[in-house]
Parts: sequence; C-alpha cells; structure tokens
Amino acid sequence: MTIPEELERRHTLETATTRYNELRMRDAVTTVSPDTGAPGLNLTEKLEMLALGEVVIRKVGYGRQAMVRSARQAGASWTQIGAAVGSSKQAAWEAHQRWVEDQG
Repeated sequence: MTIPEELERRHTLETATTRYNELRMRDAVTTVSPDTGAPGLNLTEKLEMLALGEVVIRKVGYGRQAMVRSARQAGASWTQIGAAVGSSKQAAWEAHQRWVEDQG
C-alpha cells in the first residue's frame, strides 16, 4: 500500500510533483487502463496519485513555514507576511505558531 509517509521519504517536492503530474496527465488522456481495462489509471495508481498529492501539500507547507521564518529574520512584519500568503497578520502568525509547536 502506498502511504504519504513512505512517498515523502522517497521524493523531493520536485520529484513528487513530477510523478503526480505524470499520473494526472495519464488519467486525463487515457481512456482505458492498460492492465485492468478500466478507464484511466488503475486503483494502485489512483491511490499513489492521492498519496502524492498529500506529499506535495506537506512539502509545500514545510517550505512555506521556512520562508515565513526567513522573512521574519529579514525584518518583515506579520502584516507583510499575511499579505504575501493571502491572509491576515493574525492568521499568518497563528499558522506559523501551530507549525512551530508541531515541530517540538
């Protein structure tokens, strides 16, 4: 069974995104799965694509929080950070605090 934790160890953000896009494009243009005769991807591939989506979300989240930390160290205010991520300064601060707490 393919699970996000397994794929997260095997993939960088770039390789996870590439594989996800390969599967997504094949699913979009393939009318019949070569091994099952069913439309699109087979079940294993669909579950892999789902797990890869989660891996991409997680890795992007890690990068986002690293960039928040970097922006703060460079002197950005929470108002500026909130604007950059499309939220209020309070929501940006709270999301970062949750991430910091989850790291401990």
